[in-house]
Amino acid sequence: MIERYSREEIKKIWDIKSKFKYYLDVELAVCEAYNELGKISNDILKDIKNKAKFDVERINEIEKEVRHDVIAFLTCVNENVGENSRYIHMGLTSSDVIDTALALQMHDASEIILKDLDKVEKILKNMALKFRHTPCIGRSHGIHAEPMIFGLKFLNWLNVFYHAKENFSLASEHAQIGQISGPVGTYSNISPEIEKITLKKLGLKPAKISTQIISRNIHAGYMQALALIASAIEMAATEIRHLQRSEVGEVQEGFSDSQKGSSAMPHKRNPISSENLCGLARVVRTNSIAALENIPLWHERDISHSSVERIILPDSTILIDYMLNRFADTLENLQVNEKRMLKNINQSGGVVFSQKVLLALTNKGLSREDAYKIVQENAMKALDEENGDFKNSILNDERIRKKLDKDEINALFNIDDYLKNTEEIYKRFFI
Repeated sequence: MIERYSREEIKKIWDIKSKFKYYLDVELAVCEAYNELGKISNDILKDIKNKAKFDVERINEIEKEVRHDVIAFLTCVNENVGENSRYIHMGLTSSDVIDTALALQMHDASEIILKDLDKVEKILKNMALKFRHTPCIGRSHGIHAEPMIFGLKFLNWLNVFYHAKENFSLASEHAQIGQISGPVGTYSNISPEIEKITLKKLGLKPAKISTQIISRNIHAGYMQALALIASAIEMAATEIRHLQRSEVGEVQEGFSDSQKGSSAMPHKRNPISSENLCGLARVVRTNSIAALENIPLWHERDISHSSVERIILPDSTILIDYMLNRFADTLENLQVNEKRMLKNINQSGGVVFSQKVLLALTNKGLSREDAYKIVQENAMKALDEENGDFKNSILNDERIRKKLDKDEINALFNIDDYLKNTEEIYKRFFI
């Protein structure tokens, strides 16, 4: 299939002039199919292709009268083609043109989005490698859990994007179907062979069945795939926002010398990019719900889905393209504070090593219940005191010292032991 637009021009795919250009591509491909089957002569086809053109202002003028955009489009084209225009749209219905053209638009938009996803995946891989030896605190419920490697956050995001891309690729492939089947999809005045030839020329596959339109579950699946990409972006952006909080301070979005964070407070540096991405993700997900609402239509067709799709498909594909590029830029300019990460690991007096102490005691013969109680008492003491020291508390607890000597206890507070399987995890992504 011919690449119509560069990746920087996703908006152009959906503008009004491009829409009618896609319509014309479909109509001319049908004429070429008729020519291959001997229904239109070479001279007539050449004349049609040479003269077939449209003017958006003229289409709008005609539509004010006929109140039908496809008829207005055809009337405008026919005015330019003249006598041989009787061969254009022969045996077709409007939805043949609209749905097939829409598949072409979705294909071209998808090509851009897939390139965007490749870019994001590459950045996430690089950042995972860059921070493969950077320890940070892991959190559950927003509370310090145990030490981990900062690079694993990027690997987790990368894995989610792998799945999102795989799902989107499949949804995009499923959407690459067209129809040239006439009213209510019965081929009453056109041959299925015309459909086959036409769609092959356009790089599409024929729908197995159409009811004058292609079933909207296809488009809903596509929109759901876009929503999953949006949610993957929001997942990472939410984490960045949390890590930039003043109390955490482990990362910070890029902040230029001339940038300002607040009209009132000059000290503010806010995670505005990540916040923006989280907000836009809500729009894409909401649009996917509208696509689900488009599936149940009256009988063989109505056009209640049409007005919705004129908004949600352009908006969502353009938004995802924007979001992926802004997310990539956010990642590339992310500032990481490794010293703050180490400080945060140690800020709770070493309580994050509590499980190591628990397991060491059970290995020495204490029941899990008794060991848990002893360790928890010391951990809560360290957390509640202003300058609590969990390790020192453990060293001074006679119940523990009966089971563990000083060297054994010191060994339990070795951060490297938490990171010993990191390379094994990385091998799943870098082989």
